[in-house]
Amino acid sequence: RVFNGSGKPIDRGPPVLAEDFLDIQGQPINPWSRIYPEEMIQTGISAIDGMNSIARGQKIPIFSAAGLPHNEIAAQICRQGGLVKVPGKSVLDDHDDNFAIVFAAMGVNMETARFFKQDFEENGSMENVCLFLNLANDPTIERIITPRIALTTAEFLAYQCEKHVLVILTDMSSY
Repeated sequence: RVFNGSGKPIDRGPPVLAEDFLDIQGQPINPWSRIYPEEMIQTGISAIDGMNSIARGQKIPIFSAAGLPHNEIAAQICRQGGLVKVPGKSVLDDHDDNFAIVFAAMGVNMETARFFKQDFEENGSMENVCLFLNLANDPTIERIITPRIALTTAEFLAYQCEKHVLVILTDMSSY
């Protein structure tokens, strides 16, 4: 589905019926109680997968300068991202249906928002993507809550739906 920065559907789909209402401030996680991440997430970009692998549960920033293709890299990770298949793991854990992507773009212009939406629709990754688009002309307060809503959505998918979730927040400089 495609949502605006405040979580309202903008894809002309059916209305979203709330199963639960969650606090967008999130819940603190005790790092000592977490299971140590050992399995990897495959991005499809050899420089990341080979030299700076992403473990499940890890955060990794991608910094870019103006004019560099950071939007294309974010879209490529979303398009090619998936779980690394580990021999001996259960089918449910390695099944493609057990993987979701939450993608949030903050303060992007209309052209960039169209690029992300069109790219995800053309390559079929929209089936596994929850897309939040906050445009540059949207209210500033919406830009502040967009990553919080995206992370709350990811927590819901991870903890209540038991999915492996890749969260991509793009253009944090607009946050």
